[in-house]
Amino acid sequence: MSDGDDARVTEVRPTSDDPIAAALSRGIGGPVGDRAGRHPWWTPVRVVLALTALCFALGLAQKGPCYSSQWTDSQARYSDMCYSDLPYLYVGRGFAELDWPYSDSLDVRDRYDVMEYPVGISYYAYGAAYVTHWLSGSPDVTPRGGMSQGQMYGDHAIVRESLLFTAVNAVGFGICALIAAGLMSGVNRRRPWDAVLFAVSPVLLFDGLINWDLLAVACVAGVLWAHARDRPLLTGALIGLGTALKLYPLFLLGGLVVIWGRQRRWRDLAVAVAGGAATWAVVNAPGYLSSPHDWNVFWSFNAKRGADLGSVWLVAQQMFGTTYAPHTINIVSWVFFSLWCAGVLVLGLRAPQSPRLAQLGFLLVLGFLLVNKVYSPQYALWLLPLAVLARPRWRDQLIWQAGEVYYFASVWWYLGGFLNPGGGGEPGFYWLAVGLRLAAQLYLGVVVARDIWFPQHDVVRAGRGPAEHLSLWPPAEPGRLSLGRTPDPV
Repeated sequence: MSDGDDARVTEVRPTSDDPIAAALSRGIGGPVGDRAGRHPWWTPVRVVLALTALCFALGLAQKGPCYSSQWTDSQARYSDMCYSDLPYLYVGRGFAELDWPYSDSLDVRDRYDVMEYPVGISYYAYGAAYVTHWLSGSPDVTPRGGMSQGQMYGDHAIVRESLLFTAVNAVGFGICALIAAGLMSGVNRRRPWDAVLFAVSPVLLFDGLINWDLLAVACVAGVLWAHARDRPLLTGALIGLGTALKLYPLFLLGGLVVIWGRQRRWRDLAVAVAGGAATWAVVNAPGYLSSPHDWNVFWSFNAKRGADLGSVWLVAQQMFGTTYAPHTINIVSWVFFSLWCAGVLVLGLRAPQSPRLAQLGFLLVLGFLLVNKVYSPQYALWLLPLAVLARPRWRDQLIWQAGEVYYFASVWWYLGGFLNPGGGGEPGFYWLAVGLRLAAQLYLGVVVARDIWFPQHDVVRAGRGPAEHLSLWPPAEPGRLSLGRTPDPV
């Protein structure tokens, strides 16, 4: 739909479209009536942004107990569920001395581990450390070279810096959340209110400050927006940027293969792939040129990593009293994921209508997470923008996110030892949490797959106006009637 068509767009009102939204609205006057006007300032996008800011602020408050104890109370970080990687990595990865993450200096590498994240996160963390030092008055870091990491963790000035480092990162994460929410509001001009499901998400509230995942979330939201605007180069570039932050945005290319393959838009697909590859290469170049060995740590670390928190592999190991070699897990996981991708490909190509990118992206990322060697609580953020736009229904989102909240509480209590049976034995309650989390995700995956196979169940396509029915949204494939070319809904 071109920009000139905005005047013809009929905005979908949530309280008229979603039964749960209608029920929730009764306490504030009930569903919007047919003659209701529009507030001159509180547009849908501004409401979504305000709700996102409020939700993220509540998430910061939720981390308050750990901030107050300077993240030094090992029990409180689990009992109060306020753990974050950020203050620990400030010292543990050399940011307290403002060391470049890909420094090949022997002095640096003897003291600190290399950042085990993709380069985009390493750059961002280094930039946040630079701002932290500047706000701290640019302290002299020379004396810190003679201190051990244990001494640095106990140094009051450095501890204060680690808290400031966390706050600086949090400001950036909040901006990323606002960018993601704003972009999601603009993906489908008929349904700007769908982004409210992102704005008030418990996943955003609880998981936003654990690690740097929100950086990639903003890129994924940008991919969905750019695709909805029919901009292949920008779509590919944002996939490349997102992949430089986290690996999973790469899987969105699979969705583009299905959608543009059905439409024979091979040139657009080539442009997106080229744009993504070029962007990824440019972003990776500084880290690779600084130290190819350190740049490769992200890939080697994940290849050698064993079963870890949240994964079915960890549960299986504990349940059967065995240990799976990383090589075995790698092979089985990639075989499963390859078969899953093949299934999504067949589903997408044989569906009656071209699926939406959010639907395909959600299914692909879900398949990757189901058998991943580690499934940290914040990885739910990977699914969030895709899930919200793939199935914008309060009931289904609440079911899925209830599983995430249950797991969020369980994993911290498990790490704190609070779920251990009184008589000894394995933590069955933690296994239950992992199982319920995966069951909730599979439920949403089944619903999304049903919407693809039976498009009449897809709420994004339901209730379109006459003009949109005539244009066959999404665009007709070659050989089929089309009275107007419009981008796919995402």
